[in-house]
Amino acid sequence: MESPCTNICTLRDDGLCAGCWRSLDEIVAWSALTSAERLGIMAELAARAAAATDEAVISNFPSAG
Repeated sequence: MESPCTNICTLRDDGLCAGCWRSLDEIVAWSALTSAERLGIMAELAARAAAATDEAVISNFPSAG
């Protein structure tokens, strides 16, 4: 299974990556997880993204200008 990584590796205040919505523990363990464990995490990612506020995501990126 491919990784959900989007190469936007910025941890938010809630501990989730702003790019792929995984926790740091999930990112570190990804290659050692079983396919079933990876599928379980993948199934949660869309809900995590939907639950996040745009402000929380944007606050972790440097401001332009």
